[in-house]
Amino acid sequence: MSAAWLGTAAWRPATAQPGPVVGAPLVLPQLPLLGGGRYGEAQASGRVLVLYWWATWCPFCALQTPRIDALWREHRERGLELLTIAVDKRESTVREYLAAKGYRFPVVLDHPALASALPRPKGLPVTLLRGRDGRIAVAEAGEMFPEDIAGFAKFL
Repeated sequence: MSAAWLGTAAWRPATAQPGPVVGAPLVLPQLPLLGGGRYGEAQASGRVLVLYWWATWCPFCALQTPRIDALWREHRERGLELLTIAVDKRESTVREYLAAKGYRFPVVLDHPALASALPRPKGLPVTLLRGRDGRIAVAEAGEMFPEDIAGFAKFL
């Protein structure tokens, strides 16, 4: 069984809709960005999008987030979109963490509207890649190897 398959089953709540399935379409709702503005289907349409669930207190996220940030910084001019979803309870905690680490990627706080498209993960981090066609191409739960994150560039 692939890690992607195991990952989707691992973070799906028993009462939630099925988790992300590679090949399934993913339509994003409009979500409020931390710091202002909104992000949704209009911004992501026709682009490669990485969705990344994380938290300031997550040790595996602390290892993976710099890799996700580096991927985005290197490839955003080529059309890579990144939307991160922080599951922390306090907005101020997220803001302080972002400032301390120097991260500037787009962040939404875990938002109820997101549950209409995807259930909330049970574990962290969770990384999805949606291709230009709007379908999920990668679904991984847990820390990813650096080379697997770097490999997302092949979807551009």
